Amino acid sequence: MNLSFNQKKALNPYLPSWEYVPDGEPHVFGDRVYVYGSHDFFNGWVFCLGDYVCWSAPLSDLSDWRYEGVIYKRTDDPINEDGRMVLYAPDICQGPDGRYYLYYFYDKRSCINVAVSDKPEGPFVFYGRVRDDEGGLIGERYGDEPYFDPAVLVEGNYVYLYGGFCGQGDKSRTGCMVTVLDARDMLTVIEEPAFVIPGNCYSKGTGYEGHAFFEAPSIRKIGKKYVLVYSSERMCELCYAVSDSPDEDFEYKGCIVCNNDTGIDSYKPADVPTAYGGNNHGGLVQIGDDWYIFYHRQTNGTWYSRQGCAERVSVSEDALIPQVEMTSCGLSDSPLEGKGFIPAYIACNLFTEKNMFPMVGMGAGSSSIPKITQDGRDGDEEPGYIAGFSDGVTAGFKYFELKGVKKVSVISRGYGNGRFDFATEMGGKPVASVPVSNTNFWEMTSAEGKFPDGTFPIYITYRGDSAPSLLGFVLE
Repeated sequence: MNLSFNQKKALNPYLPSWEYVPDGEPHVFGDRVYVYGSHDFFNGWVFCLGDYVCWSAPLSDLSDWRYEGVIYKRTDDPINEDGRMVLYAPDICQGPDGRYYLYYFYDKRSCINVAVSDKPEGPFVFYGRVRDDEGGLIGERYGDEPYFDPAVLVEGNYVYLYGGFCGQGDKSRTGCMVTVLDARDMLTVIEEPAFVIPGNCYSKGTGYEGHAFFEAPSIRKIGKKYVLVYSSERMCELCYAVSDSPDEDFEYKGCIVCNNDTGIDSYKPADVPTAYGGNNHGGLVQIGDDWYIFYHRQTNGTWYSRQGCAERVSVSEDALIPQVEMTSCGLSDSPLEGKGFIPAYIACNLFTEKNMFPMVGMGAGSSSIPKITQDGRDGDEEPGYIAGFSDGVTAGFKYFELKGVKKVSVISRGYGNGRFDFATEMGGKPVASVPVSNTNFWEMTSAEGKFPDGTFPIYITYRGDSAPSLLGFVLE
């Protein structure tokens, strides 16, 4: 069976279906956008098992992502020559000297480390650690709260370094902090850490209640405003705060994106999740006249195989950003063409009829729980697909420009006798029903349909026994 996805469109996830780069921090350098993140493994047993890799795309074509290779190995730092620690989420900035500085964090240390390169795509070499005038490492001195998830912003002679981690109920962690560094060496502290967003235990009466700081800060300057994106205590959402200053007076403004779509009420009740969420991390970037939020989703039914996604957002003059829903077309400037083969792994919604668990892990591992996955081992360039289509499971894809679609085919395998119902609204009347039966290999079955013309989502619901898998569908 020769199936190829021929559309030249940006998709979610924006990287190949076999790549797992979460915590994405997008930055424009020259005529390309580069994404830096941690690096999960397919079927990984913990977070961030891989070395740092980089992907980039030309600003003129956000579908054309190029692999820049490994930019920094976890053993490149002298404190981890034995490789026993993993590299958590990094960030990058360009210093006044024109070089590129990568700020990163290991899982078993509380300090912030720095590597440097002459090129945004690396490779990077170890440079030093953030320290005070006496050589004390920030985050590891007596009385310091550990740093975590560094985010950096350079302005003139100053580097603003953000970080922190606040688990719910942990009174030893106060919130997100910012430390001011000397841009002449990109390492030396000139202003001690100050807290700018409260954690869960210290949010009462602040305006952050219910959306207090958890982790994953990301800083951008938009016009004259400083916008600090972060993962809230709900973990699945990326919230943001705005200030006229980079180091004080941040005010909570809302949620930008949630990786289970809670908070979105355009096609469902706001409190109903329509994907299996989990922790979240990402950042904003402007490309041309448009702004985008990068984030990640969970796959394989676990916390540990996350993939980068992105959505276009609107930003007001006051740096206000309404929440956006998850889509399949993400970085694309238009809906996907409703023709030809559509891979199942680009589903932006995936939920069961009886239990829409808000967070992955709450029941994950059961054959009745649907998941986006792949065959083979980590690194194998195997196409993604959806496994676990038990009765009532629905996958949602957004959005398509449909015109004259009269026939639909599904490519499925596994045990299951039933049908895949296609609808153009959530819970809507089927416009086509494709029968499927037990098969050990990917097989295609087809049916006639009556799809409306226009811009629509497509929801696919399985009705039948067992739990077949779906590789994709074909619109004709």
